[in-house]
Amino acid sequence: MQVIMLKSKLHMATVTSAEADYEGSLGIDQELMDAVKILPYEKLLVSNRSNTHRFETYAIPAPRNSRTICLNGPAARLGAAGDRLVIMCFAHVPAEEARRHRPLILVLDEQNRPTGPLKQV
Repeated sequence: MQVIMLKSKLHMATVTSAEADYEGSLGIDQELMDAVKILPYEKLLVSNRSNTHRFETYAIPAPRNSRTICLNGPAARLGAAGDRLVIMCFAHVPAEEARRHRPLILVLDEQNRPTGPLKQV
């Protein structure tokens, strides 16, 4: 049996821009993606803490160290610059490993800089 577990989370990411005229996705600073092991084109669940919208999309890398979090395509209608997001990825984990599994969590400030060390809770 497989259990779906939280793999990665960027907590309190700040939207830097929204571009509706785009195929769709969420642009994320490559440095932040690397920190929590989000892969390009990986499926995401996004919760907008500013307006309560939740949506699924996929990650695309934005320039490294740009601090970019860009809502693209239809997702651009679900938020605006300045909104705070929780960006989550999940993984299927064998049930016997699920109790030992620990997600990677990075808490960000308003400029999308880590507020502390990467957590593995």
